[in-house]
Amino acid sequence: MYEKFGISNELEKLANEVEEEIKSEFKKIDERCLENSLNVLNAFQEFKVKEVHFNSTTGYGYDDIGRDTIEKIFARVLKTEDAIVRNQFISGTHALTVTLFGLLRPGDTMLAISGKPYDTLDTVIGIVDNPSSLKSYNINYEEIDLIGDSEFNAKAIIERVSKNDLKLIHIQRSRGYALRKSLTIDKIENIIKEIRKVNSDVIIMVDNCYGEFTDIKEPVELGADVMVGSLIKNLGGGLAPNGAYVAGKASLIELVAERLTSPGQGKEVGPSLGVNKNFLQGLYMAPSVVASSLKTAVFASRLLERLGYKVQPMWNERRADIVQTIEFGNEEDLVKYIQGIQAGSAIDSDTLPIPWDMPGYEDKVIMAAGAFTMGSSIELSCDAPIRPPYVAFGQGGLTYEYGKLGILRAVQNMNKI
Repeated sequence: MYEKFGISNELEKLANEVEEEIKSEFKKIDERCLENSLNVLNAFQEFKVKEVHFNSTTGYGYDDIGRDTIEKIFARVLKTEDAIVRNQFISGTHALTVTLFGLLRPGDTMLAISGKPYDTLDTVIGIVDNPSSLKSYNINYEEIDLIGDSEFNAKAIIERVSKNDLKLIHIQRSRGYALRKSLTIDKIENIIKEIRKVNSDVIIMVDNCYGEFTDIKEPVELGADVMVGSLIKNLGGGLAPNGAYVAGKASLIELVAERLTSPGQGKEVGPSLGVNKNFLQGLYMAPSVVASSLKTAVFASRLLERLGYKVQPMWNERRADIVQTIEFGNEEDLVKYIQGIQAGSAIDSDTLPIPWDMPGYEDKVIMAAGAFTMGSSIELSCDAPIRPPYVAFGQGGLTYEYGKLGILRAVQNMNKI
C-alpha cells in the first residue's frame, strides 16, 4: 500500500513501531477531544442553531442573526463575556493589530512578558520602523524575556507591573519562530494570578493562535482579559475560508469592534458574505481537527526523534499548541523535508517550495502548505526561516491519516531511510 505513495518498506516498519509507542498519548488526546466536543455541542444547542443561521448578508450587514449567533457561541465556548468573529479580519496578525490599536492610546505602554512576539508584529509594534506602527503613535513597548525556554521571569514581571503605569500585557502562547517552548495553560494561569496580586487594572491580552482546544481550558477563563486567534488555525476546523476572532471582556470587545469598523457602529455592521455556515461547521469540527493535528505532531515528533533529530515537544511531553519543531542542523535536510510535506499534500503536490523573501520576515522563509485554504495552518503545513540551527515548524493535519502520510512522504524525501 505504501509503495504506491513512494514509502519504503523500512520506513513503513519504523512508522508501525512508532505508532505502537505513542498509543498512550493518542488516548489522552481523544479524551480532551471528547470534552471539548461536548463544550461546543452544548453551546450550539443553547443558542438553538438552525439553518436560518447559515444565511448571508451583504452591504452593511445589519441584523445578521447568523453572525450574531456565531459570536455568542464563540463567547460561550471560550467562556468569555463577548466575542467578535469576522471574515473582515484578514489574519491572526490583523486581529492582533486591531486589538492593540483598539486598546492602546498615545502615551500608553505595552509589556510583552513572553519575549519578543511573532515576527509579523515587529512592524506593527515598531520594533522594525514603520510609519503606521504603534510606536509612530507614541505607544511605548517593553519586553521581558522568558527564563530558559519556558518559564516566566516572575520576579522581573511583578517588579515592573507593580509600578501601575502599564496599559497592556502581551502573552504569546505559541512559540512563533522562537526556539522556546510554547506556554502551557497552567503557566499562563499562574503568572496571571501573580500579576493580579499587584495590579488589577492592567489589560492582559493573550495571543492564542495555535493553542485553542489543545487543552480543556482557555486563557480568559483563567484570568486573562482578552485573547485573539485566527480561524485558518484551530477554531476554523479547516472549513473557515479566512477570518479571526477576539474574545474577552465585553467593554474591551466593544473597543476592538469600533477599531475594526468605526466608532459608533462597532459590532452592528459587517456583512457575513456567505461564511456563516463555514464558521459554524468549522467550530463544530474543530475539536476533532485539533485532535488530528496533535496526533500528527506526536507521530512526527517520535518518528524524527528515532531518526536522530532534535524535536520539541518530545512525543510524550505536554503540549500547549499544535506546533512541532524539528531541528535539522543543516539547510539541505530542512528544505528537503519541507518540500516532502508539499509533495505529500492533496493540493499543489507538484509544486516545489523554495526559500524566498516573504513580507514581514527578516530571513528567507520556505513554506509548504498544500491546503484547500491558502495559508491555512490547521491543514498539514510546515515552514521555516532559513537560519541556523535550521528548524522546521510543522503544524496541522485535518485528519491523522492524511497527516501521517504527509510526514512519511517528507521523511522519505530526505533519503535517510
